[in-house]
Amino acid sequence: MLNNNFIYKIINKDIINKKYKKIITRFAPEPNGYLHIGHIKSLYLNYKISKKYNGKFNLRFDDTNPEKEKKKYIYKIKKDIKWLGIKWNGKTKYSSNYFNLYYKYAKILIKKKLAYIDEQSPKEIKNNRGSYIKNGINSPYRNRNIKENLKLFKNMKNGLYKEKKMCLRAKIDMSSKNLILRDPILYRIKYKKHPRTKYKWCIYPMYDFAHCIADSIEKISHSICTLEFDNNRILYYWILKNLKFKHIPKQCEISKLNFSFNITSKSKIKYLIKKKIISNWKDPRLLTIYNLKNKGYKPNIIIEFIKNLGISKQESLININILKKLLKKYININSERRMCVINPIKIKLINLKKKKKIKIYKNPINKKLGKRKIFLHKYIYIDKKDIYKNINNKNKNIFKLRYSYFIKIKKLKKKKKKILYIKCKYLKKNKYIINKNIKIIHWISKKNSIKSKFRLFYNLFNTKNPYKKKNILSTINKKSIIIKKGYIEKNIINKKKIFQFEREGYFKINKKINKKIIFFDKIIDL
Repeated sequence: MLNNNFIYKIINKDIINKKYKKIITRFAPEPNGYLHIGHIKSLYLNYKISKKYNGKFNLRFDDTNPEKEKKKYIYKIKKDIKWLGIKWNGKTKYSSNYFNLYYKYAKILIKKKLAYIDEQSPKEIKNNRGSYIKNGINSPYRNRNIKENLKLFKNMKNGLYKEKKMCLRAKIDMSSKNLILRDPILYRIKYKKHPRTKYKWCIYPMYDFAHCIADSIEKISHSICTLEFDNNRILYYWILKNLKFKHIPKQCEISKLNFSFNITSKSKIKYLIKKKIISNWKDPRLLTIYNLKNKGYKPNIIIEFIKNLGISKQESLININILKKLLKKYININSERRMCVINPIKIKLINLKKKKKIKIYKNPINKKLGKRKIFLHKYIYIDKKDIYKNINNKNKNIFKLRYSYFIKIKKLKKKKKKILYIKCKYLKKNKYIINKNIKIIHWISKKNSIKSKFRLFYNLFNTKNPYKKKNILSTINKKSIIIKKGYIEKNIINKKKIFQFEREGYFKINKKINKKIIFFDKIIDL
């Protein structure tokens, strides 16, 4: 990512041509949701560019839409960026810092006859914009005189009109082949409480108008955005040039970071929340930084993943397993191992008189974590699958208990193919040790167990690329969360730890239901 991508070539050329005195980049998220893995590509690229060229890196919140933005999102985004180890220069910046300036520059465009107040409804504006094969239709208010436009704009600012009653539009070209230039809206009315300015303003600039001005004010050298803003670049330059800004940043577009069987689009995530497909931004199936952190991802894991990505203009779909493998590599070494039984069936060891104490390593591949004790009692739980699928004549109903003894089924009672109970004998001599046909199974002693519930997570979508679907609800995986009951070892005491449950996967304690039941979330398969 850091070498030889086209962004660096653009910057190098600009340095040679002495286009900018200092390389300054920015990350400009809208505080209308949680930071997700898709954001980190842009965040890290902008940050590393500033480091590479001994420049500056700004954090600026695009808070120009009070209808969607909240203080809690500002707090969460800043917290996640700090957790990733990324530092920005100086104080946090906000688009709302420049509200007075945006208003001033909008009036300049009106005075230059390059903007006007339109009283058409949003539906009329949309219909009259035309299409790629049909020219737009001029607004009947397009040729208002300067004095009237300034008066109406001031009245808008003073709260004299209802929302959607009127808006400020740029006067460019309603027959342009680029639909963005067909008199785009610059300002709209919104009577919503702003997270920073409260009710001081009731008119707010559109993103296309605000962000290019903020970039110029902050002397941003290279404004890096995603490909969806490719067509907007011409408007970015049109606004700055017509307002006679001396400093013109260079807009560069890169592809988005999309993942298979998942989405990172904030608008689509909000749609899923609205439709109650997912609970909120903390839903474990989402790729937010909050959720990744909760699953055990460390900053270095996420940064390593981002470093290995290419920077291009070619849209691609990243296999989610690439990210998961990096996590697995880390937690396989650092997590302690335990046994759990998710589909339990009880077994009685008929010849076991006293409990057996067994010492084993907490993690066989990381012996520095030390040892732990497990106990074999008369009654144990094993997984139903191990009985139903593996009883046959080849191994004479013999199983090897993980870290423990061989057991042999002596009595098994069924009713309509359902096993009611099993009686086994534990074998003191391990004469079957070299028999590869004998299955090793995990187990838990009844006396050494706690009741548990397990949330098992699967892909949120059934389709590899849900973005290709017009209706993403049609591809929702209705079995993306499955809850099962079972048992875990008693000696799980640190709620912050991630455990590898033998043969089941990596799990983290979600919450304690009560003193006798613990809830676990599955993080990743083995």
